[in-house]
Amino acid sequence: INKEGNNNQQQSPPIPGEDPYETPQSKERQQFVKQMMKTAWDGYVQYAWAENELMPMSKRGHSASIFGRTKMGATIVDAIDTLHIMGMKEEYEKARDWIASDLTFNVNTGVSVFEVCIRFLGGLLSIYGLTGEEVFKEKAKDIGDRLLPAFNSKTGIPKAMVNLQTGAAHNWGWASGGCSILSELGTMQLEFNYLSVITGNPIYAEKVNKVMDYVVNKPLPSNGLYPNYIHPDTGNWGALETSLGALGDSFYEYLLKYWVFQGKRAHNDKSGRTGYDDAMKAVREKLVKKSFPSGFTYIAEGKGSGLLHKMGHLACFAGGMFGLGAKAAPTKEWEEWYLRTGGEIAATCHESYHKSPTGLGPEAMQFDSGNEAWTSNSRDRYYILRPETFEAYFIMWRLTHEQKYRDWAWEAVEALEKNCRCGVGYCGIRDVGRTPPSQDDVQQSFFLAESLKYLYLIFSSDDTISLDKFVFNTEAHPLPIQNV
Repeated sequence: INKEGNNNQQQSPPIPGEDPYETPQSKERQQFVKQMMKTAWDGYVQYAWAENELMPMSKRGHSASIFGRTKMGATIVDAIDTLHIMGMKEEYEKARDWIASDLTFNVNTGVSVFEVCIRFLGGLLSIYGLTGEEVFKEKAKDIGDRLLPAFNSKTGIPKAMVNLQTGAAHNWGWASGGCSILSELGTMQLEFNYLSVITGNPIYAEKVNKVMDYVVNKPLPSNGLYPNYIHPDTGNWGALETSLGALGDSFYEYLLKYWVFQGKRAHNDKSGRTGYDDAMKAVREKLVKKSFPSGFTYIAEGKGSGLLHKMGHLACFAGGMFGLGAKAAPTKEWEEWYLRTGGEIAATCHESYHKSPTGLGPEAMQFDSGNEAWTSNSRDRYYILRPETFEAYFIMWRLTHEQKYRDWAWEAVEALEKNCRCGVGYCGIRDVGRTPPSQDDVQQSFFLAESLKYLYLIFSSDDTISLDKFVFNTEAHPLPIQNV
């Protein structure tokens, strides 16, 4: 018997006539996560309202460069669907009123197309889907329109940065020879398709579907793996590096989730997912490895013709992606592989938390002679309140109802509370290998959008944001699945 899974004894029996997985313990833990959300939100409201993020120790606002020189209330737009899902009515209304009266995208500054798409457009679309309140649709259309100029390249592949007022767009200076980044250009399909659905204007869907068709139909390098870089004007691949972590991750996620969004997973329809399955075939053959001596499954990174035996925290999302893609997989064997590997990746990411003195996982894990699901490089041991491991726990919990996923999530909640609670909110920590930890004084907007939402939903009933009715964008904003 899997010892982690054997914690059922101390659970009280389920309440008759209700969801068998809603127990007194799960409800209590769910409420604890809700209280964490209230702490994080209240600190932001009091000390950083309308700023992008909160610095909980300094008690002031914070803005990352991805948001340009703006105060666009990133935390408000990113967190509003979490407030709604958790039933935090007053807090939700305060957020909605600010969005209605004060949120403006008419600012003369360059922003990250990808980050604004997943956090702002995704957040607005999600809360529109949950409430039907017209103001959210209007604001979503406005920001969608301001992102469109990024697609004005010879191939239609978007540039990384766009000025929200002038529409001037350019790529990151550091990215391989003026290239666009796979995870950025490939993580707009859900948002822009849903925007076309609700506005009746096909332009948004056309832009992103053209990009995905172009990239998926383009011949790959000889190793069969997608490089992390492609040039938006020449269409040439950039440096031969492949990752399911940073620079690659959500491109693969959206290959699968666009199929889910169309209602095909719900109808057990195998069509329309070959782009995803073909990509995963190469990933399975070339990148999915087992560590020695413990046999942890991990996803290596491709570099040239070789491999880097490291896996970023960002790649932990793949535990959930593999699991979600098991249904209607091409064959029974693939179905079993997806579900099993999803669980194994979640377990590997849990191991990095379990090994850590703080109970929180590092930014990157190594798998080499000295490390297994850990890293001896202190530069890679920061933790900035990231959600990907909890996302994998959540999806795998919903698919299998194995108690260990709830247990692991609760371990994480306790570790967050112990190490990341700071000032008037929650902070990242600089080295998960050191106790007591050194805190970084930034409460990331995705902590409220993703980390706390996934942890809350793990302890909720299956029909709270059902995976049969909603698909999460890469910022954990649930969008309504079509045709169901």
